[in-house]
Amino acid sequence: MHELSVCQALVRQLARVSAENGGGRVERAVLRIGPLSGIEVPLLEQAFPLAAAGTVADGAELAVERAPVMVACTDCGRETEAAANRMVCGACGSYRCRLVSGDEMLLQTVELAAQDEDAAV
Repeated sequence: MHELSVCQALVRQLARVSAENGGGRVERAVLRIGPLSGIEVPLLEQAFPLAAAGTVADGAELAVERAPVMVACTDCGRETEAAANRMVCGACGSYRCRLVSGDEMLLQTVELAAQDEDAAV
């Protein structure tokens, strides 16, 4: 299950973001994940609390936004959504496309608790 190692790397990144912004506890992290990323979202959601335990992200909410598969057609020049297993232009049907999005896993947003809230807890 490589999702655990992905979560461990994510927690390290969340700790860096927290340290760079005053050291507050992470309350929420939003990831944007495409279907071609190789990430199994349910496994990632299960692994996150394990990786976050005892860190600044302990108890944080992990939200996942699904990124669509988008292709740019080299024949008609349009950018359209495509199925993960059938990357063809939605406008002209051409197979001459390049992937624009759908293979990413991006840390989109991090919400931190204010320092005085951490002191009160």
